[in-house]
Order: sequence, then C-alpha cells, then structure tokens
Amino acid sequence: MRHLTLLLGILFTQLIISQDSTSIKSSVRHSIDELRDFVSIPNDALDAADIDQNLRWLKNKFGQRGFNTSILPTENLPLFFAAFPMDDDKPTVLFYMHLDGQSVDASKWDQADPYKTVLKSKDGDGWKTENFEELNDDINYDWRLFGRSTSDDKGPIVMFLNAIDLLKKDGKELAFNVKVILDSEEEKSSKPLPKAVRTYKELLMADFLVINDGPVHPSGKATVVYGCRGITTLSLTSFGPIKPQHSGHYGNYAPNPGFQLAQVLASMKDTDGRVTIPGYYDGITLSESAQQIIKSVPDSDEEISKKLQFKTAEKVGAFYQEALQYPSLNIRGLGSGWIGEKARTIVPATATAELDLRLVPESDGTRLKNLVKQHIKKQDFFITSAAPTKEERMAHDKIMMVMEGSVTDAFRTDLNNVYGQFLVSTLAATFQEDVVQIRIMGGTVPISPFINELKIPAFIVPMVNPDNNQHSPNENLKIGQLAYGIKTFYALLSSGVPE
Repeated sequence: MRHLTLLLGILFTQLIISQDSTSIKSSVRHSIDELRDFVSIPNDALDAADIDQNLRWLKNKFGQRGFNTSILPTENLPLFFAAFPMDDDKPTVLFYMHLDGQSVDASKWDQADPYKTVLKSKDGDGWKTENFEELNDDINYDWRLFGRSTSDDKGPIVMFLNAIDLLKKDGKELAFNVKVILDSEEEKSSKPLPKAVRTYKELLMADFLVINDGPVHPSGKATVVYGCRGITTLSLTSFGPIKPQHSGHYGNYAPNPGFQLAQVLASMKDTDGRVTIPGYYDGITLSESAQQIIKSVPDSDEEISKKLQFKTAEKVGAFYQEALQYPSLNIRGLGSGWIGEKARTIVPATATAELDLRLVPESDGTRLKNLVKQHIKKQDFFITSAAPTKEERMAHDKIMMVMEGSVTDAFRTDLNNVYGQFLVSTLAATFQEDVVQIRIMGGTVPISPFINELKIPAFIVPMVNPDNNQHSPNENLKIGQLAYGIKTFYALLSSGVPE
C-alpha cells in the first residue's frame, strides 16, 4: 500500500509540471514584492527590537492566509508559530525556517542599504542594476534580488506563503496538517531552542520535520539532505611574559606563547590533515548503502579545488562527501601580538587560537573537547579555564587557558525513511530529474532539539541558489529560485503521502 500511495503521489506531481506557467509567474511577481517588503525590516539577530518588527509582519502575513498564529516566549527572543486547523485523518508536517539575519556592514555592500532590495542582472564579471518596473510577464529568472536575508532565510518563508496562496487559488486540498516554527535566534546558535521545544512539545508534535534553510546542491538540482553536522568550539590561549617585551632584550629568553601554541596545534594533525588525537574518529563506519548515497552526489573534487584555489585536499576522506562524514577540527582564528603595518619587535604576552569542531552523530561534542584537552595536557601544559594567577604562572612552565563553547548536536535521518522517500519521489516527479541526496551536510542547523524531544525524522529541503553569499556582503536570491520554492512547497503539500 505504501508503494502504491507513493506511485499515486508521483503521478499527481507530474500534473504540477504542466501547471499554468502564468500562475507561477504571477506568484513569483507577487513574491518579489512581498520579499522586498519583508527584507526592508532589519532583522539583526543581536537586536530584539528588529525581531519584534519582523514578528508583527509575520503575524499579519500568516494571518492573511488563514493560519492561527502565536508568539512563543523563550528565555531570550520569542519564536513564531503558525498552524492551520488540524484534521485527525491527515499526517502532520512541521516546517522550520528562521526570521533573523546576520549583522551587516553597509560599507562592504555594493548598495547603499542592505535592507533595501536591489534588482540586478549579470553584466560580464559584475552586476548591473535593473528597474523593478521592468519585471513583467517575461520575468528573467536569472536576475537576482540583493539584500540581507533575501536567501537566508526570508526568501523561503515568502516562497511558502505564496505556495499557500497558489494552492488555495487552484482549489487544492492540503495532504497534510501544516505547522510552521520560525526561529528568531538561528544566527546566534538558537540557545533558547532546546528548552523551548521541551516547553512547547505538544504544540510542535508532528510526523516529520522539514527544514528550509541553506542552498541547493551546486549542480542546481533539487536536493534533499538527511542530516547536518553539529558544532562546538574551543578557545586556546598560551602565555609568555606578563606583558609584551622587547624582542632584542628578551628574545631567546622569555618564552614565546606563539611558538608554544603553534607547536600544540601542529601536533593535533598530521601533514595530510587527519586528526592525530587518539579516539577522535572512533565509532564511524560507512555501510555500502551510505557509500552509494555519498558517491551519487554530483560533486567534482577537481572543480572544488579550482574554485577554492588549492592543489591538494586533506585526506580525512577519499573525496569531498566522504570527508563530511567525519568530525572536523578547524582553526577558525589565530592571533598573537600585532601584524602587518602595526607589527612590533616584541615577545608577545599571549597567543590565542579559536577552534571549531564539527560533529557527526557518532561523535559526542563534550567527549571530543575532552580529548583535545587531554592532548594539550600531554604536551606538559597546565590547563586552566581562567587567566592564570601569578602563583600559577610561577609554578608551571607552560600554561593553556581553555574556554569551551556550547554543543549543538548533529543529526542524521535513516536513508530508508518513508518520508524521505516521499520527499525524493515528489521532487523527482515535479522537476523531472534525479534528486541529489546528501547523507549529511557540512554546516550546522540547530535541529537536534526537535529530534531529541519530538522523536521524529527530519530532512533539509533547501530552496536558494548555491552562490547566494549568505552571511556575507551582497547576499542575493536568484529569481528562478522563487519559482523553484513555490513549486516545491506546492508539490509537497498537495501530493499523496505514504501510509
């Protein structure tokens, strides 16, 4: 019966392909105007007043579509929740997106105001500004909308709302009960989320979770991601003289914290980039089915190398997707003394390395941090969690201050999950091409609280173009992705569901 239902779903979605293109273009045109309005409201995750304005906009827009909405208080900024009236005979899907955005430095953007959307077309190696009045029935899907959060993550929210409009216009009955949860602190690690999910567990209960965040595969094909890596952080600081000292007077004599730290960092990996700390990769195996999935992703290691401009990749995995199946150990920042034109002839007082550790389901973040600390201790360092006292400095030859960040867990849904099969088959039928299936992506989405508390499978169905510059100046959304997102939501919400 399950396979029959899936087949009926595929046949139904094939009808969507022939859907009136005028309706889609009309929805895209409306989406552009609605997204411009939404983007015009600043949404800096660090500014509570910004978030409040966005919550009011969302309450109005979802309410216009017939959703029941709630603002859910948390220990910090609130969440936004919306749902249609429930039907006990239908399964329930919970959609997760986020309304907050990265901070902006307007001086780095190629437009005066990052919150005022600019329409641009490709012009050689650059971009040409276009007039919104030029958008008519012949919308150029290659043109782009530049502005903060156009792609991450306001674009998908607007795609969802306009797909709901189109479903109603076409008289389509929803195949699911629909719930939506919008995070307001995703860009600063969603710290209140675990407790909030526990608090609102009954309200959020669903049969499966779909996350609409991040870009589709670089091939541009429809993409379903079964998991994402988690993350935790460490800050390491080594100590030399109590104050920076003249390198002529004290070089060769006062211990240099830069060299001490460099030696520790170098000891953590071999020359091929593999972590040498015993036990770091324990518990990770790749089954034959997992190997088939990761090898099916249409990546080109050669193209990645050319794009990033390095000759040889590290050897944690045999190829890019395999590398993502293991936890990483990354130096994300490194500093000591002064550099560049401000460089001074001194022995620095301290040296600091900021590390991030990307996690997979088999690796516990706290355990990996402890392994790193044990490794440092074995290098004859005294470890402290605060700046050392004079007594500690005089008692120990080498001191390392270690500051630990919180842990966001990884997740990975079984590749044979029936809802995953439904998503893949629906997208394949809608776009008439193979769907890229990614076992686990390299980045982190704070979804583990939903999985841990609700005990439901979760999938990432990204909507935006891979070259969208998220988190960076000149963030953008390709207009064609608006059409893609509307079609995707339309198909998923109106297709048959596995039993």
